[in-house]
Amino acid sequence: MDIEETSIGSVKLLTPVKHGDSRGFFSETYNQQRLFDAGIDLNFVQDNHSLSGPAGTVRGLHFQAPPYAQDKLVRVLRGSIYDVAVDIRRGSPTFGEHVGVTLSADAWTQILVPMGFAHGFCTLEPDTEVIYKVSNYYAPDHDFGIHWQDPALAIDWPIGESAAILSDKDQLLPPLGEIEAPF
Repeated sequence: MDIEETSIGSVKLLTPVKHGDSRGFFSETYNQQRLFDAGIDLNFVQDNHSLSGPAGTVRGLHFQAPPYAQDKLVRVLRGSIYDVAVDIRRGSPTFGEHVGVTLSADAWTQILVPMGFAHGFCTLEPDTEVIYKVSNYYAPDHDFGIHWQDPALAIDWPIGESAAILSDKDQLLPPLGEIEAPF
């Protein structure tokens, strides 16, 4: 597995090895020991899987507050997404900054989003499937978010507001400046 640093060091890109032949391929997409050997010591407890029918579906920017904060390991099974991790750790030198990357089933790259980051994505193709491991269970009373188009974040989303498809909940999320960041 290849592990790359991003502009915010705790957010990492992981690319598992694919072994292919005439039948297709095999890939070990997660190996706790290999990650541990690379300095990533996480215990994932739940897998989440989403299907977004139309391109332009935006999910996020979400996070869970302590004691239910989550690390996430995100990958695309079908289609592609523009994936974003926003640093919401008060006192961090990169507070309010983000990492934005394109993930696709073809490229086979994953993103590791640590606790203390809000996470979201926009689908770039119809019928995109995303799966992600999380290090803590879903806790609705600790589930929060930031508006995807908060101007202070300066995220260069690949879609405009009029074409974006969001849940009612995500449309009403506040900007970063109006939340009490719990990290």
